[in-house]
Amino acid sequence: MIRPRTPDGSGAAPDARTWPSGFNEAPKWAVEDASVFELEIERIFEGPLWHVVGHVAELDAPGRFKTITLGRTPLILVHGTDGGIRAFHNSCAHRGTMVETRFRGHADGFECPYHRWLYGLDGRLERCPGENDFPVSFDRSRHGLATAHAATFAGIIFASLHDRPAPLQEWLGSIRDALKAAMGEDGRLRLLGYQKVEFEANWKVYIDDEGYHAPLLHRAFRILQWRGGEGSQRRDPNGHRITRTRSGARPDTRLLRDPELIAYRGGSCPRNKFADQETGSLLVTPWPLGAVMNHLDVINIRLANPVDPVRTEVHYAYFAHADDDPDMVRHRLRQSSNLIGPSGFISLEDGAVFARIQRALHSRPDTTRYVRGWSDDSDYDPYAVSQNDETTNTVWWEVYRRTMGFER
Repeated sequence: MIRPRTPDGSGAAPDARTWPSGFNEAPKWAVEDASVFELEIERIFEGPLWHVVGHVAELDAPGRFKTITLGRTPLILVHGTDGGIRAFHNSCAHRGTMVETRFRGHADGFECPYHRWLYGLDGRLERCPGENDFPVSFDRSRHGLATAHAATFAGIIFASLHDRPAPLQEWLGSIRDALKAAMGEDGRLRLLGYQKVEFEANWKVYIDDEGYHAPLLHRAFRILQWRGGEGSQRRDPNGHRITRTRSGARPDTRLLRDPELIAYRGGSCPRNKFADQETGSLLVTPWPLGAVMNHLDVINIRLANPVDPVRTEVHYAYFAHADDDPDMVRHRLRQSSNLIGPSGFISLEDGAVFARIQRALHSRPDTTRYVRGWSDDSDYDPYAVSQNDETTNTVWWEVYRRTMGFER
């Protein structure tokens, strides 16, 4: 349990409930306790972190916008007339009404429907009816849309609700080159579309994936005899992970009506040092909840956000490279819609397992343990393991524990 907030609204420290002593264990109460979620909003989703919220290809012209929610905060991401990407709180500065309800579109400005206050693409208040009857002290320049920090890297848009987040490139650290590789090196992409899903599970259940389960849970891997495990996983001290997946043999495609669904063409994106085999993929997961993947010819960003303690919304956004010809665009689109989304034939079972984990949390034992690839040797390094191990997840949980302030 977490102590209640103090009367002044500041977050209080966690109580005496402590973290398991084993580095390869995580407590179930951290997932099932609703009061923990309240502290996560404060320290993670409103903390000094950056969160993956989109790609510039979604905002491909001045005036193009999309709406998102980060933690509990609704935001508008918009391509300004000066070419910059901005993030605004989707809330009128007057009475707090949400000013934009569309998911994505084009606008010359944002008008609140309640009292018709109008904001420009730069967030400044441009019009407020009845202004002659406002107090003399009223100053439009002080009533623009509240801003959030927004920055881009390799075309990926990151946002932070904190007043002073670290510089983005510094925060990304060791995963910068891998993010570039996953985005086709130059990040010049165009949006193909989305698949959207709401999983019946806590956000930490959703992000707590690893390579151990893939050939065991996903039936398509067995049907296609898609064997292997020659890749690697690496976490850095900030919790970011790079997973290079490699298979030692080509899959058996005789049961597929169209083997092109798992063919690798390469397109306009050069092969890179991270995923240089036809059966390979590159997954980069910026901590805490980001996921950027280049799998065969699929270019994918998973945009996830907790709805509440037991629900997580995920938008699977798919892209082609700007230089792809029409045939390559069609190939990427067909792979994207069939392969790795919430109903993709190699990832279909994930959602069902997430729900099963959530439903069984209130059970014994009261911790989850990570054992595939683990060693009890004192010099064991969980930061770098093989493709099908699960033990880099212990590093994710350690970063979480420190961020939340729980004591081991």
